[in-house]
Order: sequence, then C-alpha cells, then structure tokens
Amino acid sequence: MQIGVFSVSDITTDPTTGRTPTEHERIKASVAIARKVEEIGMDVFAIGEHHNRPFFSSSPTTLLAHIAAQTERIILSTATTLITTNDPVKIAEDYAMLQHLSDGRVDLVLGRGNTAPVYPWFGKSNQDSVELTVENYHLLRRLWDEDTVNWSGKHRTPLQNFTSTPRPLDGVAPFVWHGSIRTPQVAEIAAYYGDGFFANNIFWPKEHYQQLIGLYRERYEHYGHGRADQAVVGLGGQFFMARNSQDAVREFRPYFDNAPVYGHGPSMEDFTAQTPLTVGSPQEVLEKTLSFQEYFGDYHRQLFLIDHAGLPLATVLRQLDLFGETVLPALREEYAKRKPADHPAPPTHAGRVAARKAAHAADTTAAAAPAGRGAPADREVHHA
Repeated sequence: MQIGVFSVSDITTDPTTGRTPTEHERIKASVAIARKVEEIGMDVFAIGEHHNRPFFSSSPTTLLAHIAAQTERIILSTATTLITTNDPVKIAEDYAMLQHLSDGRVDLVLGRGNTAPVYPWFGKSNQDSVELTVENYHLLRRLWDEDTVNWSGKHRTPLQNFTSTPRPLDGVAPFVWHGSIRTPQVAEIAAYYGDGFFANNIFWPKEHYQQLIGLYRERYEHYGHGRADQAVVGLGGQFFMARNSQDAVREFRPYFDNAPVYGHGPSMEDFTAQTPLTVGSPQEVLEKTLSFQEYFGDYHRQLFLIDHAGLPLATVLRQLDLFGETVLPALREEYAKRKPADHPAPPTHAGRVAARKAAHAADTTAAAAPAGRGAPADREVHHA
C-alpha cells in the first residue's frame, strides 16, 4: 500500500487568527510538507491543478520538479491534471520531462476538474468535458507509446509525423490514475487501458463511490487486465488528530466551519459520520482508515488531505509528525496482514519497467518456439 498526502492548494484565511497566507508562503509550505512526507516515511506527495483563485497550483510539474530535487524516495504525483483543458501534447512533454528529472518517481491523476469557468479560458467548452476527456487521453496515450504519431480528432489540430520529446524514461510512460467523483466514462477509460482509478471519496457517502469503484473493477476484468479484485484503486481521505479526541475536535472545529468547500453546511459531526473525514485520536484515524478496505475492497494507494481550510504550516507539520509516530506504522502492519498473496504490488516505475522486460522476454520466447510448441494460449498479459 502506498500512503501519502495530497493538497488542493487552497489559500484560505485562518479563522482563528484572521490571517491569510500569501501565495509565496503557500507555495513554499507545500515544499516543506513534501519534505516532511518523506522524512516520516510516507510514500506519495500529490498536488492539484487549478487556474483560479483561491488556489495557487497552476503549474504542478514545476512545483514537483523542484520537490524532486529536494527528495530522494517519495513518488511525486498530481491530485488532478486537467485532461480537458490542457493540450495532450504538452501533458506528454511536461510529465515525461518530470519523469526524467525525478528518476521515475512520478505519476499523475487525470481528471476533468470541477470549475466550469476554466474551460473558456483555455478555448474549450465545459459542455464538451466528457468528449475532451476521452479524445485527449487517447491521444496522450499514443504520444507516450508511439515514437511517431499521425492523428486527427475533433478538439485540436491534426498531428503529422509528430514525436513527443523527451521520450518516456526507459520506454515506460508515467503511470496514470483517472480521478472521478461522478463520471462513469472515466471509470470506463481507466479500465480499458488497465490504468488506475482514484476515487477521491472525501465529500460524499461511501455508497456513491462503491458504485463507481465497482464499475471500474468489473470493466477492468472485462478488458482482461486481471481479476476485478486486483484492479488498481486509490482512495482519498482526511484527518485531523490530537492525542486526545476532544482536543482534536475543539482545535479543528473553526477550520471545518469556515472551510471554503464544506463550511457553513453539515455539522462536523454529521460530516465525519458520512464521509472519510476523521477528527479525533490517532486510534480513531487508524480504525476509520482501515474500514475503507471493508467498503471498497483491496486497494493500492491511500492519500490524505491535511493542509486545507487555512490550517497553518506548523499545525500541518505537527499532524504529519503525529501520524508518522502513531498511525503510519500500525497502518503498514495491518495492511501487510490483510494483503492477499496474489494482490498486485502498487505501481512504481521500477516495477513497470521489470514487467515490460518480462513481457518482452516472454514474447521473444514464444516467437522462437518450434512450430506447434508455442507459449500457452492463456499466458498472462503484462501491461507496461
């Protein structure tokens, strides 16, 4: 299991002090958080993509490249890369470049985004969001997988004899997760390609995400990538901890009540009862996080949102220290006990390079076999 954090990059006034951090402060804070994630032994740091206030992360590859230079181990990802309004050519180039700079420590979550005004800013219409998602990803996949691409479609100019540079590191493209909170077509395209499906289940009840994840798993098996229970699933979550539950509730309540997304809505108690948000002791965070597996099945990546709603950097870093000290070791131990023997490892660049080499060797052996003695017809299919 890969365990990490993600940020939506909001710039929010601290309701307890009335102070609003600057863009510079929030950008530098995200670097400090990523370094802390590596320090405490987590696996992933992810940042969203937004082009509107109150968010700062308009260029996630720039930020992640900077973090790559200051870390050695963690996977650097996006919480969303906008497949709808970004040019697939630029996505192919930018993330291949980041892949080289980070020595393969990069993947990305593709999504439609949830801010309708962004579309016309980039010459698109939000009425075409699903069409853009499907067409742009088909092109992106080809740009990474084929050296020379000839292509024409509905939403961008044709390409003739085009080669995206740099080419993916070791001939293996960054791993792609498809993020969705409501769109079955996204689950379908993830399943078709054998990619990951990231359900950022932080706002709605679990039953909604069970349907989406169930659809993805079913279609993943349908397309021959493995059993449904082996499909590559990631989940979001949120926590705020103190050693004493009452202290956590008291400290976090003003941030929850004034948060730009869910503030002034359901009570914190109702929200924690209905969603993955946990506000309480480390033991409560541990128990609720482990319950996700009961609802959604075995999965590969768990990311937590922890730096939102105006929480100051010092508080976020304390949260991470407490998590690393009390929750992370117990999570790892329990996940290891629960892992089925045939559950695939989470995607990494090294693992996918090895799978590609194994597939190539198997294909070479099959081609060289004497007539009538080829490889078995049910040979495992590998995906790189």
